[in-house]
Amino acid sequence: VQLQASGGGLVQAGGSLRLSCVASGRFYSINDMGWYRQAPGKQRELVASITSGGSTKYADSVKGRFTISRDNAKNTVYLQMNSLKPEDTAVYYCNADVNRYGLRMDYWGQGTLVTVSS
Repeated sequence: VQLQASGGGLVQAGGSLRLSCVASGRFYSINDMGWYRQAPGKQRELVASITSGGSTKYADSVKGRFTISRDNAKNTVYLQMNSLKPEDTAVYYCNADVNRYGLRMDYWGQGTLVTVSS
């Protein structure tokens, strides 16, 4: 199973970006999908997650600014990021909890860099 993330880049404070992450490979289904981020010198933290049924969770720091969504038919999760702040600068990683060969397995994407300039 591979997760391919895209959509990062450089944006000014107040701007927007949309991240995408596509899961490919052999698996039965995907449970939760999520976005994490890791800023320089900091631990990786959960940004947002979404269940297969569409229930969402957000970090307090992004509530009201970021929206996570998914297209189950395309095995894709999105993160719409609005009103970006310099403190949102980080490498963003997608994550998927996958049902494969009767087991639940955790997979990570390669990361996409988001840089927000002030």
